[in-house]
Amino acid sequence: MMESNMVSIYNLMLQFFQKKEPIQKIKSGSVLFQEKDSVEYVYLLLKGSIALGRVHLKGKEFILKVLNNQELIVEYQLFKANPHYQFYAKTLTDCEMLLVKREHFEEFVLTDPEAMNALVYWLSTGYLKAQMKCQDLIMNGKKGGLYSILIRLCNSYGVKTDDGILIDLPLTHQELANLTFGTREVIQRSLKELREKDIISYDNQKITVKKISCLKQEVDCQNCSFEICGLN
Repeated sequence: MMESNMVSIYNLMLQFFQKKEPIQKIKSGSVLFQEKDSVEYVYLLLKGSIALGRVHLKGKEFILKVLNNQELIVEYQLFKANPHYQFYAKTLTDCEMLLVKREHFEEFVLTDPEAMNALVYWLSTGYLKAQMKCQDLIMNGKKGGLYSILIRLCNSYGVKTDDGILIDLPLTHQELANLTFGTREVIQRSLKELREKDIISYDNQKITVKKISCLKQEVDCQNCSFEICGLN
């Protein structure tokens, strides 16, 4: 976990910019930026959910991560002249956020040692998350990739209920497929199999994981901290 005396880069930026920038309300389904767009802003997500991903040349979509409430969105090479976004960002729900000019953000972290330390910590944690996701998708295949995503969703969006862990984020079969770079048909078959084994239930596009230990056993889960094993 983060050292108790270290403030997160999100909180430092919120303290610094919330009096300088107005809160923007953005509707569900809005595109914040596309791949290869010139970078104009970094984003402080206050409320709502956002998907970041890429679209393959053949049109297939891959969701890299899903962010939900109190997240920082920086998807480009820092301190590079004329940078471009590496992914797209699209709102999954109505959102509230602060838009901070790239130049103001970079000046802030370059002139504030505490912010720079917090940024490095945040970036290194994000690097480990990405490595673990790649490992899961490569080593466990499409079905194991789905199991891994379900575990990560439980860590990031899980709410404990009498039935198990409710993933409090509506997701279609296609969105789950985009998260694993699989097909909707494979996801449907895998979810059906998990329902038949009473490992999950699925209602109104929300999944409840009843037996998370079964999923963890299938993917040889290393029980990483929630900070590393999340979908954000």
